[in-house]
Amino acid sequence: MNSRPLLVTCGLPYTNGPCHLGHLRTYVPADFYVRFMRRKGEHAVFVCGSDNHGTPIVVSAEAEGVTPRVISERYHTHFAETFKRMNIHFDHFGMTDDPATKARTTHIVNRLIKAGHVYPKIIQQAYCPKCKKFLPDRYLEGICPHCSKPARGDECDQGCGKHLEPGELLKPTCKICGTAAEFREQEHFFFRLSSFQDYLKDFLKDLKGTDNAINYALGWVNEDLHDWCITRTLEWGTKFPGRDDLVVYVWVDAPIGYIGFTEEWAEKSGSDWKDYWCEDKARITHFIGQDITYHHCVFWPAMLKGAGYGKPYAVVASGMVKIDDHKFSKSRGYVVWTNDDYLDQGLPSDYLRYYLLTYTSHTKEMNFSWKLFLERVNSEVVNTLGNFVYRSVHLSHKQFGGVPDVPVDQEIKTRIAETLTTVSDLVESYDFKGAVDAILALAAYGNTYVQTNEPWKLAKTDLVAMAQVMRNSLQIAKALALLIDPVMPDRAEKLWTQLGMTTPLAKAGFDDALVDLLPGPLSQPSILFEKLDEKRINVLDADFRQRIDALTSPPEPDNQITIEEFSKIELKTGRVLSAENVPKSSKLLKLQVGFGSETRQIVSGIAQFYSPEDLVGKDVIVVMNLKPAKIFGIESNGMILAAGDEASLLVPFKPVEPGTKIR
Repeated sequence: MNSRPLLVTCGLPYTNGPCHLGHLRTYVPADFYVRFMRRKGEHAVFVCGSDNHGTPIVVSAEAEGVTPRVISERYHTHFAETFKRMNIHFDHFGMTDDPATKARTTHIVNRLIKAGHVYPKIIQQAYCPKCKKFLPDRYLEGICPHCSKPARGDECDQGCGKHLEPGELLKPTCKICGTAAEFREQEHFFFRLSSFQDYLKDFLKDLKGTDNAINYALGWVNEDLHDWCITRTLEWGTKFPGRDDLVVYVWVDAPIGYIGFTEEWAEKSGSDWKDYWCEDKARITHFIGQDITYHHCVFWPAMLKGAGYGKPYAVVASGMVKIDDHKFSKSRGYVVWTNDDYLDQGLPSDYLRYYLLTYTSHTKEMNFSWKLFLERVNSEVVNTLGNFVYRSVHLSHKQFGGVPDVPVDQEIKTRIAETLTTVSDLVESYDFKGAVDAILALAAYGNTYVQTNEPWKLAKTDLVAMAQVMRNSLQIAKALALLIDPVMPDRAEKLWTQLGMTTPLAKAGFDDALVDLLPGPLSQPSILFEKLDEKRINVLDADFRQRIDALTSPPEPDNQITIEEFSKIELKTGRVLSAENVPKSSKLLKLQVGFGSETRQIVSGIAQFYSPEDLVGKDVIVVMNLKPAKIFGIESNGMILAAGDEASLLVPFKPVEPGTKIR
């Protein structure tokens, strides 16, 4: 057992939408790893939390008319409950918007400033002249300067995946209103990432974890690193020290959340967080998605070094997720929602955990389809593992009432010991598929052993020989209960109970796999691993494809009206007789419009585009039969028609008399 404590973290779920399989691609393997290492006797702490800052949450909050904190708390609770349903158990699950992480962020940024690693710089920042605001990150969209694909303000999310600094995006456009952005000068603060290039090269040589993370990061640090803008023009977030108009970039405070969550856990458990984050006392192991490798292997260790903290021990990056052989896409329906599509359908979390761990190597691309899920679970989990453990317990109970009083053959113990060593080596090298495959290989060995010895025949000819076969089989089943617990904890617990064990499974170590089961009675077993119903899975698959068709097929027009409905709209030409600004409003003009036989007062939001004197004498098109409304306390009786973002007024092509009806 390693004397250095193990701290495991997961990339933080962003509180701007519900949990899907893409999230679980990281969290299930991390939970498996922690459970396995604890069973080996390691002291492991598992912390995570929700990522609450950044522009997408602000945009969502503005759309709903609520505060960003309300959005964050809603999805924080959602993720916390979903993880529990998936048997992913953190020692602490916090929020980056809570005091501990905010205080730790301020402390670290101040240390970076004091050490000279942060400096101010005037930059050209995207600004929307219509919304009258600077446009950080997700408020902005345009073209990636590296690959020419559509990109958002801080990342090329549809192309090369590169991080983008403010000012790099080509053809920037405001995502709120679609207006082309201008560039205006603004002071921001930069982290001297470039000065950590040599340190990062040495750091990555020693970093443990998966090759896909380390090699990707080396590709970056072997080129010239650029300093990193660590402030944004937002109100939501952790304030940059000494500035009320700037917050720290979300990719500063999000990883600092790992420290904040450790502090919160330490406070309630009576531990010292410094044992994990100072002087490289602990093995800090980050489980992340491959898309955030740059942040965890380049930005994060440089920040920790600059602030005088310990460095990560390992970074384990998972491959990306495909759904039904298509690129993961929520907008196109290629997504499986953890609750709505899976757990709420009554499907076992154990089966999904198994699939996520075994479909492919952890670093490779994982594909999910309902048909593959059905085949893998029924053929591997049910037919191999489930068949063996049920036959072993059922035949032992039927013939002997429980565990026969004979010693286990050494050959069986040797096979179990070899499996334990193999699985342990694979887990510690982060080959989770290989580890679970080795566990299933022990179940397959057990099936072959039972099938070869045919105990149902021995029941008629040689009960002593049958007792030995069943005793050996039950010992393999005991080992399997211990080994599959990190994979399928619900069913492992039930198997442990069926084997007559009174010691809680959570307190048993892997060495117990070689300790003989005590002879004695067993209860009538039940089937632990039931087959997935093919008809039920086909219905889920059909629902999935219907959703894709609905999102990818051209929508049926739902805004068409009949000629009778259109005829109800009364349109006439009018002539502006007078115009004046509405006091205390920068957008409104009060107009008197003549229609020949009558004059109407109309309030129109076109003051940004026209002065009063421009409008007097102009012919306009007016909707006449709108209900009167009070705008800014002034009665308006009609609506002037205009087109586009700059309110181009609709006018008659040829001169007509005011009051002429439009047909």
